[in-house]
Amino acid sequence: MFDVSTGAPLVRATDIWMNRGSNTVLKGVSIEARKGEVIALLGPSGAGKSTLLRCLNAIEMADRGLVEVEGEIIGCEKVGEDYVRLPEKQVARQRAEIGMVFQNFNLFPHLSVLQNIIDAPMRVRGMKKADAVKLAHDLLARVRLSDKADAYPRHLSGGQQQRIAIARALAMNPKVMLFDEPTSALDPHLTDEVLDVIRELAETGMTMIIVTHEVAFARDVAHTVAVMGEGTIMEIGPPDEVLRAPKDPRVQTFLARALKEMAR
Repeated sequence: MFDVSTGAPLVRATDIWMNRGSNTVLKGVSIEARKGEVIALLGPSGAGKSTLLRCLNAIEMADRGLVEVEGEIIGCEKVGEDYVRLPEKQVARQRAEIGMVFQNFNLFPHLSVLQNIIDAPMRVRGMKKADAVKLAHDLLARVRLSDKADAYPRHLSGGQQQRIAIARALAMNPKVMLFDEPTSALDPHLTDEVLDVIRELAETGMTMIIVTHEVAFARDVAHTVAVMGEGTIMEIGPPDEVLRAPKDPRVQTFLARALKEMAR
């Protein structure tokens, strides 16, 4: 497993609160990821895991709390005593440093695989087309889909589409990768091909925060496991401690149910 940096956190979320109407989705969540660290977020549906990821890259703005990447506040700036939303252009610049892979791939259906990958590096980073194309082919080889450059998303399996989505996110050379249940939309036999790519990223030292229901995968790949429930982090620590001997009774109940479902 890649050695995690002992320096300052690369990503820091501090006291994140999020309300949706009368429902409080996140209740003062704080979490840190150091360079090279893989954090797995587990927990039942509705725990706030995906919302936390969306706050980390400013797709959604927390009602209270701060997100920082390499010390830069994401999505807002301090004006007097208050924090106000940055203009969308500045938020987009920040978001370019934070790769995001969604449950349902979010590929552009009218663009080929190659075009999906080169679009953002050219448009956002100002990369020359020849350089972007070379990068795309390198990334396609990395996710073992070199022969799919000219294909369109509708011609690919779910597992292939998700690997293309990973390649597209990597094309921006992000500082951190966020994965929101990357295998939940896949048939079981397609799950391993996506998890294998994420394992390889972990081995290269990519900083990642992964929302997943794959308990065994979290145990094998993550440096840190956090189990969320009802908008809070119920327990966090090394996988062997959290997954093998959880202290919180709520975590014990969740893991027992999750492992039972895996055994079916």
